[in-house]
Amino acid sequence: MTKFDIAKFSEPFTPVLAATTLPIDVQGQEIFFDTYACQGDSENEQLLVLVHRDSSHPDDAVPLVRVHSGCVTGDIFHSLRCDCYEQLQSALIEISAAPLGALVYLPYHEGRGIGLFKKLQAYALQDRSADTVDANIEIGTPLDARDYSLTAGVLIALGMKKIRLLSNNPAKQKALADLGIYIVSRLPLAATPSPYNRRYLETKRSRLAHEF
Repeated sequence: MTKFDIAKFSEPFTPVLAATTLPIDVQGQEIFFDTYACQGDSENEQLLVLVHRDSSHPDDAVPLVRVHSGCVTGDIFHSLRCDCYEQLQSALIEISAAPLGALVYLPYHEGRGIGLFKKLQAYALQDRSADTVDANIEIGTPLDARDYSLTAGVLIALGMKKIRLLSNNPAKQKALADLGIYIVSRLPLAATPSPYNRRYLETKRSRLAHEF
């Protein structure tokens, strides 16, 4: 994965961005987002940034930012085994209501960075009583393989070095802070437990230190 030199973050960083505008349905409302795509060193390392700007937002507004790991099963098919779809929709609602906000979407962070195939292997072990942490250990993958270097570089390039972070994960906050992003505050995204994801949510809280 791309590893940007942290020292470079104090200098102008100009990633190659493709830009357009996307009208998105957010709870029945048509919201326009300035949309940017960026590619890292490999074609698989791509991210999408949706930026919402209220025309009257003050110049000193601190952007509300969600850094969202892609989840094919949750985001696309609305799987009930995780809380990804619920978090994504909640984040879009909050960002749309903020004077300035952004959603960074990272497709290559599937399964906390281990990929779709390995994630489903881990699911199969969870079907046989392993939790999400032990399943990753059993298949020989890291508990969390995500890297936020490209994310931090793009946020800084978009003028979002200081943010309010929408996340339940203190480790994500620390990773971004270590890469030069100043986190003014971290705001949790509440998840609604179901019979299918209750153990998963509890494991994230008890073994991965997530704060809901």
